[in-house]
Amino acid sequence: MKAIAVTPRQKDTVRLVEMDKPKVADIPNGRGVLVEVLRVGACGTDREINNGEYGVAPEGFDFLILGHENLGRVAEIGENVKEFAVGDFVVASVRRPGKSIYDLIGEQDMTTDDEYFERGISRLHGYMAEFYSESADWLVKIPPAIVEIAALLEPLSIIEKGISQAFETQERMKIWRPKTAAVFGTGTVGLLTALAFRLRNLEVHAFGKDKREGYFNADLLEEIGVTYDSTMEISTADSVKKYGEYDVIFECTGYSPIAFEAMQALNQNGVLILSSVTGGDRKIDQVPADKINQQFVLGNRLMFGTVNANRQHFEMGVKDLALSEAMYQGWLNKMLTHKVEGLENFGKLFDILNNAAANKAIKVYFEVNKI
Repeated sequence: MKAIAVTPRQKDTVRLVEMDKPKVADIPNGRGVLVEVLRVGACGTDREINNGEYGVAPEGFDFLILGHENLGRVAEIGENVKEFAVGDFVVASVRRPGKSIYDLIGEQDMTTDDEYFERGISRLHGYMAEFYSESADWLVKIPPAIVEIAALLEPLSIIEKGISQAFETQERMKIWRPKTAAVFGTGTVGLLTALAFRLRNLEVHAFGKDKREGYFNADLLEEIGVTYDSTMEISTADSVKKYGEYDVIFECTGYSPIAFEAMQALNQNGVLILSSVTGGDRKIDQVPADKINQQFVLGNRLMFGTVNANRQHFEMGVKDLALSEAMYQGWLNKMLTHKVEGLENFGKLFDILNNAAANKAIKVYFEVNKI
């Protein structure tokens, strides 16, 4: 079968490879599911792996098949698979258990292991292939009514985790009813975050670098009742003067200094959720450390980081995809801006991905097989 692979830690090695088609029998205890891949989303993670920034090949291989955002159709099931049938639409989660206590209880997204196992990223092949086999334990069934937008489930699952953990942590308050939210970053994750907050009936304000005029992402935000402001035209501090302090802030910019600005924009008892994975060694001066510390202590403010997701967050995402179609029908489809048909056209996909701003791309994805 065809697949898209890279040589990890080497720049610009993305290529088409031929591999043996996986089998249901590859998965032990009769729990295997053979999945025909329909769509695979591409994101900054795939671009960074192809840039040689990170990525680890599976044991016994000198290459890594890319792809972690996925949608497929069940082609065959093992004898002990009862929850799926041939023809079902499914999305597979990304991270698999390691050795820590969190991995052993199904919370591998909270692992304390230094080595971790993620499809298409670290030590496990991904989904940019014609087929994959997987244990039924790591698959989530997709209702046919939302199959056209289901390739967005994986990035949405990370947001679901962040928001759910915010509410779980805020049980320290006994009562926490946030009314206003800010989203810093308006790419795919930012748009999905704004949507998730709107589905929870919050007043939402989004901030990105692009100027408002002609910015399609801002058009989408305003369609669901979210304001948009460019950080090139308004500072975080001035946004607070305009909208007031925020009960919850979700940061997904990839620009670490914004975190320190966001810390100062929280309301009392507010929560700041950080989701950017920033490399490099950037340092900033003149951070008002005393002020930030005082605000957090006296205002019972909270900040935490979130990465990856587990099964419950994917299942929460399925519900929000369905609710989105009920409340804002067709909105998520508009995020699927660039379809590339066929794995053999990987060069076109990565060209769009590497020049996303110029191409005005939100979500770039392979259509491997027709739905």
